[in-house]
Amino acid sequence: RMDGPLPYHKRHYIAIMAAARHQCSYLVGLHMGEFLQVGGNPAWLQGLHCAPQKLRNLNEINKLLAHRPWLITKEHIEALLKTGENSWSLAELVQALVLLTHYHSLASFVFGCGINPEEDQDGEHGCRPPSPPSDSSTACDDNMGGSGGKEAIQEVEVLMERMKLLQESQLEEEGVTQEEMATRFELEKTESLLVAPS
Repeated sequence: RMDGPLPYHKRHYIAIMAAARHQCSYLVGLHMGEFLQVGGNPAWLQGLHCAPQKLRNLNEINKLLAHRPWLITKEHIEALLKTGENSWSLAELVQALVLLTHYHSLASFVFGCGINPEEDQDGEHGCRPPSPPSDSSTACDDNMGGSGGKEAIQEVEVLMERMKLLQESQLEEEGVTQEEMATRFELEKTESLLVAPS
């Protein structure tokens, strides 16, 4: 919302593009409302094919940033900056890329918080976070079926203790290679998963 070269409606549209890559309907819906509120063209919301070419040109870098950012090369940036009718200025492109990366990570945060749109009884979509448990122990019991939550924590503690012992034994045995330690760790992990909780 602060100073920047991109007008507000384009900022919100870029946020929609980024959130849509991760199918985060909560953020998409939020920014669709914001987009329309600041005077964005409702036709653009029909799909990326209805948006101006300049915004459509961001689609490739949006995909890469969302799923495989290490594949981005200077050629991707140069293609967006090349002179022409639909080219981006450097300042605009920097702001657009910051918005894309911000909303990619924000989509993960939204999913991590468990915020998912749910259909109301009258068919409208509403977004509700998961209801907080009244008692943390009953939440574990409900989620894990009985006392499974406590048993799972105990199993993790046992596994951590075994890993610690393996590491200590490595220090005592100077001739043990990294591959041998990895094999031992995998064996311990497999054995701990095969042991049924008491």
